[in-house]
Amino acid sequence: MWTGIGIALYILIAISIVVSLLLNGIRPSKTLAWLLAIFTIPVGGILLYLMVGRNRRKQKVYTRHTRLPEPPHSGSQPSVPPLSPRMGQIRTLIEKHSGFPLSTDNELELLKDGENTFKRIFEALQAAEESIHVQYYIFEEGELADRLLELFVRKEAAGVEVRLIYDSIGSLSLSRGYLKRLRNAGIEVHNFLPYRFGKFLTSLNYRNHRKIIVVDGKIAFTGGINISDKYLKGDRYLGMWHDMHLMVRGHAAHQLDAVFINDWELVSGKRLEIKAPAYKTPPGSNRVQILATGPDDDFPLMEQLYFSLINSARSHIYITNPYIIPSHAIMTALHTAALSGVDVRLMVSAQADSAVVTWCVRSYFQRFLRAGIRIFLYPEGFLHSKIITVDDAMCTIGTANVDDRSFQHNYEVNAVIYQSGTARELRNYFEADSKKSIELEYDTFRQRPWRYRLAEGAARTVSPLL
Repeated sequence: MWTGIGIALYILIAISIVVSLLLNGIRPSKTLAWLLAIFTIPVGGILLYLMVGRNRRKQKVYTRHTRLPEPPHSGSQPSVPPLSPRMGQIRTLIEKHSGFPLSTDNELELLKDGENTFKRIFEALQAAEESIHVQYYIFEEGELADRLLELFVRKEAAGVEVRLIYDSIGSLSLSRGYLKRLRNAGIEVHNFLPYRFGKFLTSLNYRNHRKIIVVDGKIAFTGGINISDKYLKGDRYLGMWHDMHLMVRGHAAHQLDAVFINDWELVSGKRLEIKAPAYKTPPGSNRVQILATGPDDDFPLMEQLYFSLINSARSHIYITNPYIIPSHAIMTALHTAALSGVDVRLMVSAQADSAVVTWCVRSYFQRFLRAGIRIFLYPEGFLHSKIITVDDAMCTIGTANVDDRSFQHNYEVNAVIYQSGTARELRNYFEADSKKSIELEYDTFRQRPWRYRLAEGAARTVSPLL
């Protein structure tokens, strides 16, 4: 009797999922794959679908309307040359779908690796007078976290409001003792989508991958660097971690603060005021636009940004990213650019923090090389930067990888910079790193052992889950 009831219940659940798959409009290939999984893997297929298969663009976690900062006064922004038509299209794409306009009153500083980044971060934090907003995917205990704790406690005692968001999966190792010390000092701390039993299946796969620090709403940091000692001392397996971060003063910093404040409302239920920025004099003339994306957006905005950047390239496009596991659209755009004569170069770490990811990334190399794309393997430690630079005209630095997880499942944030000086500086970094990297050759790579090809193929089958 109970067996029959269980089978009937399973069939009803499976049918309801099939109806959901048909109604929510995901790609036919994915629909077919999930149908096969549901009807060939008893129970496991349904659980896997509930965790990673649902279309969050239809079934939203975060339905609250995003609040935006007030635009700067027209007289507060310096006069700068107009954008080219290609840049203008990307600007419109971002503003139309994310709401953040282009800002032109920014001062920028590229921060390469952990020592330079944390030096600037601590200088800014120590000068804080009103607020410190901190949000990280990985917040790992160690010497760096201890220094931050000491500083946060001191600033909170001086009347500065300190708020911290950490991701409950990325910062899984963060101890209760550390969190208790923060809260005992009056610091507000919240985790993003905690993996409670009742919400385990609905939230596990949707993580906040953003890295943001904003001081007094005026100076902000974002990029690939997390709070971890491996950026200062390395780790026993991969050595030193290398990354690129960005410090920004100006209205774009205020936009990053708005990203934090919206996330704060989600995790805490508290509505903070998004104050209008007040600058006596514009700090710079760099054109920057912030793009914050997540699985609740109506469209995959980060994928659309990367797709548009690749298609806009006329001379060259250089991409540095440890996780280049492209969607069909991104792969086609890269192939088309290279076959059209654009100098397309990719730089990835020679070693990664996951064997499965390493094989999956390499499974695309042969087709890339065949299309004329140049690939460089960075050999010194682990290269974690997320950078794209196009034609010495524009670039983006942020938290998003070139993979399905960043495009579909994670909450990400990137700074898009419409400035030739910053784009050239990033190209110079790329070329300097390429001189100490290993460049792959098509004829040599295609002769790799069959066991490597087998490992690549096996890893690629689980790429949507990575």
